[in-house]
Amino acid sequence: MTDRNRQAVGQVAIAQAAGVSLATVSNTINRPEIVAEATRKKVQAAMTRLNFVPNEAAASLRRGANRLVGLVVPDITNPFYAAIVEGAAAEADRHGYGIVLCNSQDDPAHELKQLKLLGELRTAGALIVPITADHSRLARLRELGTRLILIDRTAAVQEGCSASIDDVLGGRLATQHLIASTNGGDLVLINGPRSIPQCDDRHRGALAALADAGMDAERLHEFEVEDMTVRSGRQAVKKMLSTITPTAIFATNDQLALGAIKELTTAGLSVPEDVVVIGYGDLAIAENAPVPLSTIEQPKVELGRAAVEMILAEIRDKDHNEHRHSARVFQPRLVFRESAPRLN
Repeated sequence: MTDRNRQAVGQVAIAQAAGVSLATVSNTINRPEIVAEATRKKVQAAMTRLNFVPNEAAASLRRGANRLVGLVVPDITNPFYAAIVEGAAAEADRHGYGIVLCNSQDDPAHELKQLKLLGELRTAGALIVPITADHSRLARLRELGTRLILIDRTAAVQEGCSASIDDVLGGRLATQHLIASTNGGDLVLINGPRSIPQCDDRHRGALAALADAGMDAERLHEFEVEDMTVRSGRQAVKKMLSTITPTAIFATNDQLALGAIKELTTAGLSVPEDVVVIGYGDLAIAENAPVPLSTIEQPKVELGRAAVEMILAEIRDKDHNEHRHSARVFQPRLVFRESAPRLN
């Protein structure tokens, strides 16, 4: 008996065991996203009981793509991206898909190479946290033929789907609290390169908060670092203290903020008594730091889930001319801890 015949008999047995039609079994294997979750679980349970293994290679050829979704991130060691992977993997698994994780290593050439590989593997689509916001380059990536969803970047809806966070609002929330906490003292922004869209957005949010308070933009002293690490946060504060002693610091990621607190403590300054500090990202290290860090919480897991939902929506739509791209923008919020406590 051929593999094809064995598989056909197997599907009939699965249908009988699960009490569903043969078409439902086929859809569970080939198009799980169109099968109701309860029915899909019933069919999958029958497959497990009968030790049925579908011929995924053949099914992939029939569908023109397989049940793997690529996910490309700049740095797999970064906790922010790890949380995105967590959300994407959970949502993909819920719909019977798997994730192929790729690390672009902050290298545009390597990023392009990986996207080409995902196309060669005939993945159902690709989710990407792009290294730059170069829309012409992203358009070229889409020309590779792989469905592409942007994460942590906003795309024009005519270009494709995206899931991102309102970083202007995040910068505004952080700076508003610092202004209210310091009675008009010097404010410092420790920021990464403004060529990174998120860093530029958080800077714009800080300036908007100053304008809201009727304060001049010159009241914000910005120290830009190349690498957004704990070490860079320490170096920025060391440089800052040679010119000013601020009453408040907004660091545009948690690593920078923790480095800033460490250097302030080394210099004999107390947080939050002398200087209040707010970070960005709400990583696990923020809550467990020696001085628990007030920070802007980003819905990281939700970003990953939303991106998978979007790619599955495109997969369900056979006629891409009718697919309506969407941009989901999540709202950040300020989490209060000891480094910048809530005001009474």
